[in-house]
Amino acid sequence: MPFDLEKYKEFERAVRVEEIDGLRLVKQLAQDMEEMFHKKAQAMKRLVEAAEEAHLQHEEDPDLQYEYFNAVLINEVNEDGNSVELGGEFVLQPNDHFNNLSVNLSLSVVQVPTNMYNKDSAIVNGVYWSEALNKVFVDNFEKDPSLIWQYFGSAKGFFRQYPGIKWKPDEHGVIAFDCRNRKWYIQAATSPKDVVILVDVSGSMKGLRLTIAKQTVSSILDTLGDDDFFNIIAYNEELHYVEPCLNGTLVQADVTNKDHFREHLDKLFAQGIGMLDVGLTEAFNLLSDFNETGRGSECSQAIMLVTDGAVDTYDTIFAKYNWPDRKVRIFPYLIGRESAFADNLKWMACANKGYFTQISTLADVQENVMEYLHVLSRPKVIDQEHDTVWTEAYVDSTLPQAQKLDNGQGPVLMTTVAMPVFSTKNETRNRGILLGVVGTDVPVSELLKTIPKYKLGIHGYAFAITNNGYILTHPDLRPLYGDGKKRRKPNYSSVDLSEVEWEDKDDTLRNAMVNRKTGTFSMEVTKSIDKGKRVLVLHNDYYYTDIEGTPFSLGVALSRGHGKYFFRGNVTIEEGLHDLEHPDVALADEWTYCNTDENPDHRYMSQIEAIKLYLSGHEPQLKCDKELVQEVLFDAVVTAPLEAYWTSLVLNKSENSDKGVEIAYLGTRTGLSRINLFVVPDELTNQDFLTAEDKEGVFNADHFPLWYKRAAEQVPGTFVYSLPFTGSENKSVVLASTAIQLLDERKSPIAADTEDANVTGQADDIITTSRRTLFESQ
Repeated sequence: MPFDLEKYKEFERAVRVEEIDGLRLVKQLAQDMEEMFHKKAQAMKRLVEAAEEAHLQHEEDPDLQYEYFNAVLINEVNEDGNSVELGGEFVLQPNDHFNNLSVNLSLSVVQVPTNMYNKDSAIVNGVYWSEALNKVFVDNFEKDPSLIWQYFGSAKGFFRQYPGIKWKPDEHGVIAFDCRNRKWYIQAATSPKDVVILVDVSGSMKGLRLTIAKQTVSSILDTLGDDDFFNIIAYNEELHYVEPCLNGTLVQADVTNKDHFREHLDKLFAQGIGMLDVGLTEAFNLLSDFNETGRGSECSQAIMLVTDGAVDTYDTIFAKYNWPDRKVRIFPYLIGRESAFADNLKWMACANKGYFTQISTLADVQENVMEYLHVLSRPKVIDQEHDTVWTEAYVDSTLPQAQKLDNGQGPVLMTTVAMPVFSTKNETRNRGILLGVVGTDVPVSELLKTIPKYKLGIHGYAFAITNNGYILTHPDLRPLYGDGKKRRKPNYSSVDLSEVEWEDKDDTLRNAMVNRKTGTFSMEVTKSIDKGKRVLVLHNDYYYTDIEGTPFSLGVALSRGHGKYFFRGNVTIEEGLHDLEHPDVALADEWTYCNTDENPDHRYMSQIEAIKLYLSGHEPQLKCDKELVQEVLFDAVVTAPLEAYWTSLVLNKSENSDKGVEIAYLGTRTGLSRINLFVVPDELTNQDFLTAEDKEGVFNADHFPLWYKRAAEQVPGTFVYSLPFTGSENKSVVLASTAIQLLDERKSPIAADTEDANVTGQADDIITTSRRTLFESQ
């Protein structure tokens, strides 16, 4: 393409090659993410302060009558056409920020689980005083328009959500969602804990009692998270570890382990005599031994006792293993309607700082299991520890809005920031009353917006992990599958870094990041492209550091072949804008040249419109990536002659020349594309090519287009031919690509300065391709 080369030479003296400082880059990215996370945490802090003040001013009224907007009943009418109780007219309007869901940006709604009475006095009082959060919800959204769902999960069981949205029950008319067993609630309400669950499998537990006991254990497992450790021991006259291969230790309560133990619960059967003293002794020894290894949570310890009775108080065992410090709390769950042995179990709970609960039916299980969380939260409440917690990445399909909240590629992967809310009344301060937990969701896509892909190069990428080594974001994390990518893979939220960076056999990179260190690491890796059809061997340099104020660590991988170097150019604003606004120019949809999310007035702007406004100097509140804007203007100017060149080809095309050419296109490292059609759109062989539906063929938040990657791997001036088969359509298309490596002229003084480096690495900035149909099988 001589026009590009000639145009480039006009600006050659203004161009310089720079080597990327990986460590500096990852620290800057971590700081940017920290600021973003901090804004979300500050929003939650404002909610906590408002909730605690509202509760402080509220006097409990057991006879309080209050009509609130119930999320299920809003806009519902009875047979007479009148609004039902707790319903009423609730204005809902589609909002593009919430994926066009119909929401109310002025008010929140309240969801109450189906198994709870929605006009219970405790719930009505809680709903009444928490109305004060509406104003803070709205203020938070105005201060940070990138916020999505904000909510307050009450310890009483109700869930206040902003913006207001209509909830729909399942086909059975049930909404099983209970905010108190969500991971964000549990993590914020309690500290990490080591738990031993003792299950009575003596003969008296046969039938319904054993069924209730199994469900109770399963519900306890639901309340455990990745920072917790546990084991399950069944007892009669002997001890039976539910998983025999894991006796004498505790395991992390991740999804895989919990599901594995649930499978073994089904194998339990009742027989013999219950020897609780043997079970308690084993549980105390297990907790003590595991704590000494330093591998546990090193915070709270508890024994969950699931039984239909206890013939003794076993005070000698408690005196030997737990008194006077009472480091291990005892939580007895009495199964069945009989209360003959209730006094002994109540004494155990009171003598060991625990809580007694009786579970008579399966319907009682969930509500009663949750009680222990209030006890374990007391130390945090008394000490007023408003810790900010972050969950691992997850897809929450239990909320009705999450089933629809997607980016066109399936449900959104997100993390949640949450903080506990405590009672500050003098009469309750020493008792440690947890009022609930506030939280907000942060889509992982928000993290990707802070990552300047142009600085990472073709094969470079950024990734983040939790303190447990689980991936928060990584190009190789693919949590969804199936048609339309709507189904979640098993254990998708607990994919370890070692599973995707598998070449790191010694877990050097993983361990350093889990331990929140800052440093560098290098290794040779194999990366698949084109949906696994092709493999590249790369040498990656990794740079990593922690993100302060969060449990996350950030890493950046730069390929030595493509990504360590890039060139900077400089043109005038007038010339750059003139060429950027050409109709054949497009910018990467998922890249952030300017942040149009913060100000509602900017939300409907295209990135080119935002760049133009930013450069005008009339909008100081509009924040843009100055370096990226400067580089994309340069690319627009350098590649501008292609428009005239391609147009001349179309006008002068003879019958035989360029036969079969459908489209010509160009891409640069800054995400700029130029596209020229040689046929009318309806005649294109592949209608999705170079559109948002073609995820592999466009600039994405975490990768360059496939054709760009493959062309950049070639010797300058050569071609790559791709022959994709499109299944039942039986059409064959050839993609011809050539990389125009502008710095690959040895006469160039810039190339001379970087002769020892891999010149291809910094010279892959402009890639032009054309698409040609060779034949179509009929």
